[in-house]
Amino acid sequence: MSENAEAIERLIEVMDRLLGPGGCPWDREQSHESLKRYLIEESYEVIEAIDEKDMKKLQEELGDLLLQVVFHSALAEREGYFDFADVVDTVKEKMINRHPHVFGTMELNSSDDVLNKWEGFKKKEGKKNLLEGIPRILPALMRAMKMQEKAARVGFDWPEIEGALEKVREEAEELCMASNPDEVKEEMGDLFFALVNISRMKNVEPEEALQACNDKFARRLLYIEEKLKKEKQQFEDLELAELDRIWEEAKTKGL
Repeated sequence: MSENAEAIERLIEVMDRLLGPGGCPWDREQSHESLKRYLIEESYEVIEAIDEKDMKKLQEELGDLLLQVVFHSALAEREGYFDFADVVDTVKEKMINRHPHVFGTMELNSSDDVLNKWEGFKKKEGKKNLLEGIPRILPALMRAMKMQEKAARVGFDWPEIEGALEKVREEAEELCMASNPDEVKEEMGDLFFALVNISRMKNVEPEEALQACNDKFARRLLYIEEKLKKEKQQFEDLELAELDRIWEEAKTKGL
């Protein structure tokens, strides 16, 4: 048995001990539903480790994420549905079937070639429609991106970015003209969706772009807060123009 296989086997044994007689009361009370929040949290912690380029943290967080897969598999095994080996075999077969250019005789020489064939590979697996496999629970920007990518692969897309930019301007104007909360909500959604189109055509992940903007806003706002603390002032003590001046000062410092 390889070192990797032995490591997985030991982790499965630990999980079985936790869920077995005399195991952990908390673990034994869990269900697929109760574990959902931890799966989401661990996924985001993996992403944070990647963003921070912290490989030690990434190693730890990937382990935590793997534990969630083992945990769900162990619960399913006790319910008589599948076990961890079934999970591994399923994804292994999926990867082989979706890469005939690696495991078969098909010739695909670029990433674009692969993407152009990808939907066809998935249809052979019994996918019922173009959008199947995109979870509704995804963050909205990410879901919009994935749907637009699917549409683009079958030719439903702007031929040039100018058309997408014009759509953004159109949606911004409609938002300004919206006269009630329902209209504002709808037009705001349309504007976000149009902006995601620009992100996709510029090869920028909209979720990452917005998170980077959030981080930038946080750094500058905290700079203002810290400066006010040193001067024993509060936000409400200053006019907006003065706060904006400190904001610009934060920008000059590279924040």
